[in-house]
Amino acid sequence: MINLQKGQKIDLTKTNPNLSKIMVGLGWDPVKSGGGGFLGGLFGGGSPNIDCDASVYLLNANGKLAKDKNLVYFGNKTSPCASVRHAGDNVTGQGDGDDEQIFIDLTQVPADVHRLVFVVNIYDCVARKQHFGMIQNAFIRVVNSANGQELCKFNLSEGYEGKTSLITGEVYRHNGEWKFAAIGEATTDPGLKSLTQRYL
Repeated sequence: MINLQKGQKIDLTKTNPNLSKIMVGLGWDPVKSGGGGFLGGLFGGGSPNIDCDASVYLLNANGKLAKDKNLVYFGNKTSPCASVRHAGDNVTGQGDGDDEQIFIDLTQVPADVHRLVFVVNIYDCVARKQHFGMIQNAFIRVVNSANGQELCKFNLSEGYEGKTSLITGEVYRHNGEWKFAAIGEATTDPGLKSLTQRYL
């Protein structure tokens, strides 16, 4: 398993020639707020629930959405080509391991899709006054679905104070191979609608 730094790339299929199906797992934890004590426990103090949503854009060679439905998220769990499937929404980020998972059949990704860009945004962040400075231990990882082997992991450890969306990484085609790039770019987009404007 390879731990990537921001900006690093890894070849997925060259080192795993039979790789056809992958799982991209994204995880995060709410930052524990200090204290709280007895009253905090009594009145539900402690960590606020932060509902992060993982989504994936299927982009063409120009970095644009090839089709309207080429955004896979909790409201559209399967891409039109059926090669990308979202396992569903986790509304708290509590617990270890992946909080949300996206399954990809690389052999079924249409020829006009060159990049799969994975993003995470905070649901209703403006109304809830939440941002990624309130999140810790965020990561994206790529797993070989055939044997459960983790191929690479990118820990998003930068301080993202005041940022509300994260472009975490991308799986993309290059010279007939599939690669993964660790991006880790944070934005102030308040939600998917705003984020999607970048890819139209």
